[in-house]
Amino acid sequence: MRVLLLEDNPKSADMFGSHLRRIGFAVDLVTTLDEAGDAVETAAYDLLLLDRQVPDGDSKVWLSARRRGGMATPALFMTVRDKIEDRIEGLDAGADDYLPKPVSPDELEARIRAILRRPAALLPTKLVTGNVAFDPVHRETAVAEQPIQLSRREGCMLEHLMRRTGRVVQKQSLEESLYGHGEEVTPNSIEVCICRLRKSLISAGATAEIHTVRGVGYLIRERKLN
Repeated sequence: MRVLLLEDNPKSADMFGSHLRRIGFAVDLVTTLDEAGDAVETAAYDLLLLDRQVPDGDSKVWLSARRRGGMATPALFMTVRDKIEDRIEGLDAGADDYLPKPVSPDELEARIRAILRRPAALLPTKLVTGNVAFDPVHRETAVAEQPIQLSRREGCMLEHLMRRTGRVVQKQSLEESLYGHGEEVTPNSIEVCICRLRKSLISAGATAEIHTVRGVGYLIRERKLN
C-alpha cells in the first residue's frame, strides 16, 4: 500500500517514514501543500498522513478542497493544534482521524489499522485467491490457513496482484505501488520480487499462481485443476 506523508519536520518525517516502511507501506514524503497536490495528481494513494501546518498553508483547507472535488482517499491529521475546535475543524474538513502531536509511531500504526478497517476505506477484511489469504490491515499472509513469512515488498506485491485477481497488472503500476518517490528501482527489481514471491507461494503449496504477460505485466489466479 502507498502512503503520502506530508511532514515538514525532518526528524518527524524520518521517524514516521521509517516506521511505515518497516510495517509494509511504500511512503512518499512531501513537505509542502504544492508538493502534495502534485503527488496526488500523479499517483494513487491508499492513505494520506497530513501535518496541519506546513510552510505554505493549512492542510485542512487543502484536504477540504479535494474532498469537494471527489477525492475519497482516507486521511489522518497529525498536528500540535489539539484544541477541541481544531479537531472539529479537521474532521469537518474531511479527515478520518485527528492525532495530536507528539505522536507515537505505535499509536499511529494502530490508528491506521482502525481507518483501514472502516467500510469507507473500501478494503475487504481479507483478500483470498485459491488457498492464499492476505490480511491488508495486519499485513499477514496465509496459505491453506497456515501463516507464511514474506518480505515487505513481497507482501505489497501479493496484495496489489490479489486486489486484481484474474486481471493483468501492469509492471509500472507495481513499481508505483512498491516504491516511493526517490527510491531506487533497478530494471529488474519487479522481476526479482516476482520470482521470490512465486517461490514462497510454491513452497507453501499455494493454489494461486502468478503468470507473466510478456511486455505488459503480471496476474494472479487460482490454478486450474485437471
